[in-house]
Amino acid sequence: MRLSGALYKKIRRYMVGKFIDSAKVRVRAGNGADGLAKFGGVGGRGGDIVLEATAGDTLDAFYRRWKKKGLASARNGEPSQVKRIFGHNGEPKVLSVPVGVAAYSRNDLGGGVFLAELNENGERVVVARGGAGGGPENDFKGQQGESLHLQLDLKLIADVGLVGFPNAGKSTLLKAISNARPKVADYPFTTVRPEVGIIEYPDLTKVSMADLPGLLEGAHINRGMGHSFLRHIERTKLLLMVTDVSGFRLSPQHPMRSCIETIVLLIRELELYDPTLLSKPVMLVINKLDQPGSAEIFEEVKAQVAKLEEVFEEVPEEVRPTNVLQFQHVLGMSAKDGPAAVKELKELIKDVLREEIMLPDEDDYERGTV
Repeated sequence: MRLSGALYKKIRRYMVGKFIDSAKVRVRAGNGADGLAKFGGVGGRGGDIVLEATAGDTLDAFYRRWKKKGLASARNGEPSQVKRIFGHNGEPKVLSVPVGVAAYSRNDLGGGVFLAELNENGERVVVARGGAGGGPENDFKGQQGESLHLQLDLKLIADVGLVGFPNAGKSTLLKAISNARPKVADYPFTTVRPEVGIIEYPDLTKVSMADLPGLLEGAHINRGMGHSFLRHIERTKLLLMVTDVSGFRLSPQHPMRSCIETIVLLIRELELYDPTLLSKPVMLVINKLDQPGSAEIFEEVKAQVAKLEEVFEEVPEEVRPTNVLQFQHVLGMSAKDGPAAVKELKELIKDVLREEIMLPDEDDYERGTV
């Protein structure tokens, strides 16, 4: 499935205006200064380009800071002089970035090299080194600092990631279960940028949940905006797969997919993008059970999910996943249900996280260890 050019541009404009998860800037470290051969003087070293993770910062702010300038440069070193035999080093340029950023060096051909990830507040990393000052080892000639095209990609850090095709009801579910207020409507692509909500529990436990924009078939090869969306689930601890009990159809020009087919296709997209995603704990919510006949479909799908290996044998080879996914829980609900269904889901999420990642329990709070 491919988005039309007009729809793709509309979504991209919305994301740029509201949420930026990728930014580029050219960076240039300072040049080293010449030494003074006659007196054995050493020139100052050029300043480095340094990234510093800052809690509360955003790539949107980074984009606005550097959009017009286009270049972030550090100071050059100062040359050796008779009055100051060792030249001063150039000041580094420190660029503030949000926590959760991955940095890449990009070339003109579109390829690149991974440089670093910054996952802790205050963490620093040098991405371009200043040139060495002139001295005996380089004939007293200052060396040029490194220069590169820097790309920063933000990966959301959340406990739970909602995954599904468009219009599966993820936004309604997030709104019902957390403090987030995403846009909700009965058409695809309601969510075109990630939304994060916080689930609060009576024992003071807090769990963050990210509603990721709906995937398309072919997302693993970047159809639609696949890579932009899929990378946000890499750091989640639990995947919550949400499907419409009636299935999914993007438009009249696209085939109708049944509920079980959407589950198989979602597993396939995750597997092709990054097989390690399937090693995360996964829960399945079959949504919109308020529709006529949905209870019978839910029971049928629930039975099929318990025997996914047999289901895989019946689907075409080109869309058949390699790995059989084991769901921790399969829950049928309507996100418009009352608080009882929402409470059940919240408790199941908490139980899985506590089991998988040692989420603090009530005794920890009573002992004051968290």
